[in-house]
Amino acid sequence: MSTIYFAGGCFWGVEEYFARLSGVLETKVGYANSKIISPSYEEVCTGNTSAAETVKITYDKNIISLEELLTNLFKIIDPYALNKQGNDMGTQYRSGIYYENQEDLDIIKNFINNIQEKSTKKVLTEVKILENFYEAEEYHQRYLKNNPGGYCHIKLD
Repeated sequence: MSTIYFAGGCFWGVEEYFARLSGVLETKVGYANSKIISPSYEEVCTGNTSAAETVKITYDKNIISLEELLTNLFKIIDPYALNKQGNDMGTQYRSGIYYENQEDLDIIKNFINNIQEKSTKKVLTEVKILENFYEAEEYHQRYLKNNPGGYCHIKLD
């Protein structure tokens, strides 16, 4: 099992999108790289925590590779948007890739470089080591699965 953390606007849609992929074993929504311990949703929404709404993705790399996960992330985000995705605006809605080991960083850098080479716009998706991850409140977990009519900035088929 391997783990990667993706931010792409509101975490509800990002979680639902990745939970549907073969090889993804588990998803959890939460707050990554917060400067305060265990922030609440309300605290994150103030913009004062530096946290990003993020999805922890546990996957079997024998079934789905990190490159495939990155390809899927870039299908659902606007990597050129600063601190927003869709109608969601604020630093907590920035796009980001948070990793735990150097091997993943090398793959991520190569992937981002390939995207950047094909664009005149600057890729603004942040790439950082995971400093911390705090699971979001229970009502956020699998939100769209439990609330099928809930808001989502991502087109889910």
